[in-house]
Amino acid sequence: VQLQASGGGLVQAGGSLRLSCAASDVTFSFNGNMAWFRQSSGKEHEFVAAIRWSGSSTAYADSVKGRFTISRENAKKMVFLQMNSLKPEDTAVYYCASNPRGILSTMRLRNAYHYWGQGTLVTVSS
Repeated sequence: VQLQASGGGLVQAGGSLRLSCAASDVTFSFNGNMAWFRQSSGKEHEFVAAIRWSGSSTAYADSVKGRFTISRENAKKMVFLQMNSLKPEDTAVYYCASNPRGILSTMRLRNAYHYWGQGTLVTVSS
């Protein structure tokens, strides 16, 4: 398994969850990008957040800015998504994605990511 996502679950509005994504030797690269996307029922994949493994840059969707934080732990090849102040509209399957050769300008682009995790379901109740 190249990417393994975990941490989803059911939470009440206003609550928090922390998603984790374990990368492999194939999907980890100090010069690459990691991202979280989400897909809710009947919708396209939506960009959520991205980070360079070097830690030099992060990017967030406007809808999550100020509530979600993406981070990484290179020694363990792990990427995290801390989600606070969750809203019902955050309900979706969350996917982590990797582009080991990604560049800064492509961090938000779904088609720029070559490896995808299996997804983890986040459900936020009102």
